[in-house]
Amino acid sequence: MAVNAAMREAPPPNLSTDRPRRVSILGSTGSIGTNTVDLLERNRDDFTVEALTANRNAALLAEQARSLGARYAAVVDEAEYPALKEALAGTGIEIGCGRESLIEAAERPADWLMAGIVGAAGLEPTLAAVRCGRMVAFANKEVLVSAGSLFMREVATHGATLLPVDSEHNAIWQCFDFTRVEGIEKIALTCSGGPFREFTTEQMRDVTPEQAVAHPVWRMGAKISVDSATLMNKGLEVIEAHHLFQLASERIDVVIHPQSIIHGLVTYCDGSVLAHLGSPDMRTPIAYALGWPARARAPMKRLDLTEIGRLTFEAPDERRFPALRLAREVMRQGGGCATIFNAANETAVHAFLNREIAFLEIAATVERALDAIPMRDLDSLDDVYDLDRTARDTATKLIKTRG
Repeated sequence: MAVNAAMREAPPPNLSTDRPRRVSILGSTGSIGTNTVDLLERNRDDFTVEALTANRNAALLAEQARSLGARYAAVVDEAEYPALKEALAGTGIEIGCGRESLIEAAERPADWLMAGIVGAAGLEPTLAAVRCGRMVAFANKEVLVSAGSLFMREVATHGATLLPVDSEHNAIWQCFDFTRVEGIEKIALTCSGGPFREFTTEQMRDVTPEQAVAHPVWRMGAKISVDSATLMNKGLEVIEAHHLFQLASERIDVVIHPQSIIHGLVTYCDGSVLAHLGSPDMRTPIAYALGWPARARAPMKRLDLTEIGRLTFEAPDERRFPALRLAREVMRQGGGCATIFNAANETAVHAFLNREIAFLEIAATVERALDAIPMRDLDSLDDVYDLDRTARDTATKLIKTRG
C-alpha cells in the first residue's frame, strides 16, 4: 500500500537538526495560527520565524511579527495594509499585501510551514510551499479534499513532506505502522458530535449561527465550528484520510465520542486496536508536527483519566446529519465530486453565518449542487479551480432561488 511519503519514520535528508528550525505560518491570526504562535513563543530557542500572514487582522499580525521577530509579514486585505505598515514601521520587518503576498510568504526559505488558511483559499499558497519541497504542517483539509490525488501528486513530484495537524489524522499518524501497512484493517476518526448531537431534526430547524459556533469542546473558528455542528467536518476528514492513508471509504470509520479524549484508532489484523488519547487542545497535534521527528514541549493540561472517569461512544446518525453520507457518496463517485462538495459547503456555511439560509439548508444546498453539476474528471489543477468556481456559482444561485 502506498502512503503519503511524508509520514516516514526518519526525517527528510535535508532536515537540519543542528540549528533552530526556520518556520512560516500561513494564517497566523486564525485558530490554528494563534496556537502555533503560542508554541513558538514557548520554545524560542528552537525556532526562528521567516513569514507570517493574515487575511485582515493587521493589528494582531503586527503584534505576532514583533514578538517572534519575523522577517516578513503580509496581510491579504489591501485595506489593512496601511495599518500593518504603520504598526511595523522601523522594525526592519518586510511587509506585503494582497493574494500574491501569500505566495511570496509560502516561497520564502523555511524548513517548516504551517498551512493554516481555512478553505479552498489556501490551495494556491499551500501548493506554492509544496512545490518548494517544504515540510508542510497540514491543517487545511479543504485543500486536500478539493484537489485530492492531484495535490498528492504534487507532493510526491516535489519531494515535499506533509505532516497532518487535524487532531484525528495526527492521532492516526502516531498509531499507524507505516512499515507494515498490510497488517492494518481499518482506522476510526472520532467526533464530539458537535453542539446539536442530541437535537432532533425539528429542533435544528431554528438554530442560530451563535449556537452553531459554540462548540462544546473545542475552541475553533466560525467556519470549522459550523462544519462540526453539521458533521460536514467529519465528512471532509474522511476524504482527507482517504488521501493521506490510501484507504477506501469502507476502511475509515467515524465514531461519536463526546469527551474528545480519544482522537483516533487503528485496528490491526490480529484484533489489536491502538488509540491515541490526549486532552482536547489543538496545541498537542501542532506540537507533534512542529517538533517532528522529535517532540516539542507543549503546555496543555496533562490527561487524567481518573478525573474524566468515563468515556462514551456512539454511531453517527446520518439521517439527522446527512453530511457524512454525502461525503461517502462523493468518494464513491470520484472525479470532481469532492471539489463540488467542498466549494458548495463553503458557500452554504457563509450564507448561514450571514443568516441567508437556515442550518438544515447547508447540507441540502450541498446535495443540490452535487445533483446540478455534471460529474467530470480533473486532469489538472486548472480543472480544480474551474470546477470550484462553478460549484460556488451554482450553490449561490441555488441559495437565491430556493423555494
